[in-house]
Amino acid sequence: MNISPIDLSVFVLYCVLILFVGLYVSRKKEGHVEDANDYFLAGRGLAWWAIGASIIASNISAEQFVGMSGSGYAIGLAMATYEWIAALGLLIVAKWFLPIFLKRGIFTMPQFLEERFDKRVKTVMAFFWLIVFVFVNLTSILYLGALTIQSVMGIPLLYGVIGLALFAVVYSINGGLKAVALTDVIQVFFLVGGGLITTYIALDLLGAGEGVLKGCETLYLKTEDKFHLILDPSHPGYMDLPGLSVILGGLWVANLYYWGCNQYIIQRALAAKNIKEAQWGMAFAGVIKLLIPLLVVIPGIAAFALDAPLSKPDEAYPWLLGNLLPVGVKGIAFAALTAAIVSSLASMMNSISTIFTMDIYQVYIRPEGDASHLVRVGKMTSLVAMLIGVCIAPLLSGLDQAFQYIQEFTGFVSPGALSIFLAGFFYKRATSNGALVSAVASFVLSFVFKYLFPSLPWLDRMGIIFLLCCAILVLMGKKNPKGDDADRLLSRSLFHTDRIFNWTALFVVIILIVFYFLWW
Repeated sequence: MNISPIDLSVFVLYCVLILFVGLYVSRKKEGHVEDANDYFLAGRGLAWWAIGASIIASNISAEQFVGMSGSGYAIGLAMATYEWIAALGLLIVAKWFLPIFLKRGIFTMPQFLEERFDKRVKTVMAFFWLIVFVFVNLTSILYLGALTIQSVMGIPLLYGVIGLALFAVVYSINGGLKAVALTDVIQVFFLVGGGLITTYIALDLLGAGEGVLKGCETLYLKTEDKFHLILDPSHPGYMDLPGLSVILGGLWVANLYYWGCNQYIIQRALAAKNIKEAQWGMAFAGVIKLLIPLLVVIPGIAAFALDAPLSKPDEAYPWLLGNLLPVGVKGIAFAALTAAIVSSLASMMNSISTIFTMDIYQVYIRPEGDASHLVRVGKMTSLVAMLIGVCIAPLLSGLDQAFQYIQEFTGFVSPGALSIFLAGFFYKRATSNGALVSAVASFVLSFVFKYLFPSLPWLDRMGIIFLLCCAILVLMGKKNPKGDDADRLLSRSLFHTDRIFNWTALFVVIILIVFYFLWW
């Protein structure tokens, strides 16, 4: 093992704390019968701070700490675009998407599609989401987490996968979203604090005894070519981050889909006490997003500047943990990484069980099932999904940059899904047939474009397919001149936001303008 008894003790204390809080929150009050609203949406009682913290903890996982650090090592600061554009994406979703979802009181994204379109659209998208969540997201989180455990502690990959799965299952499966969200508040302190410590020590080492500011200067001088947010076509990373297309094209498809149409993230906002708490929570998450590149991209660039002996980029963050951090600090940083992993696993399990139980099982298998039965089915679904992930995760060991793998294959679903949701919100002529064709076309066209146009950057491909899906919805909607009644609820007052949200949004926009001015 490459970890000292002190570090191991710090890590064990973290595990005990999370398990205690998770199990405490999961306890049942005497005489209270848990229903689907309690288990899947925390009784719709989450406050803004819990929503924001849970969104960040669910989003930041091994794919960021390990995957984005690996891409930072290989590509540079351009990877920060994912996080900084996401800050703006969260604000857009909070203002324009959330009011519609919360007014309808839905449990899941497929449920909205059924109410706006029909059961066929709901079912197709539910299956697409379940496939992506289980076979891409869940498995990749397990793999990247276990890879880090192997690098730092010397534990074989398979054992690491099993350990992470068991940890996530034990503290989250019994308490549902409430246990996940409230433990996420603790997890955020660990992952932000531990991440900042790792970055600080790496920069201090680059400063050669003259401090962190000197380290920042050294980092920039040694890796100046990596400090560009917009890549030139000649850059080796252009296929992953194709220049201006990143901020004007396909990345917006990925962002708005992920933050606004993705059960895994939006479920926290659906569980809010009211619309104001939901919007504040997403704005809070947007502010934290501005800091994330300091935790997950800069360490990768620092590993490059330190001439880390890596066989592939995704080893950058594990190398930093294993070789640079002193005794005691390594345990905190390792706890931070584990916090990110298990919170994401727990959130993914909860979202998978919610979609399967509410959109598949209750509709097609046992419509007459009572509330307590649905909760039991949800728990069993979580276990089955995790078992599948444990079996598949070790097979991902051949990947070079796992973060890009996740983004690309999620992009097979996101163009069609986003086009359907936007049409459902704002295009009253959109039809069920158009939505169904768009959903299927997104998946089929992604495969066709990937193999017919291999030189086309995948973000550009997502942007093109999104426009094609929108065209399908518009053309097929022309046969529906009167439009549906579903969107008559829209009004200007529905999208009103208060002063706190508006000032927060202005702050985020100003900071982003400064960042892009400095590192264009």
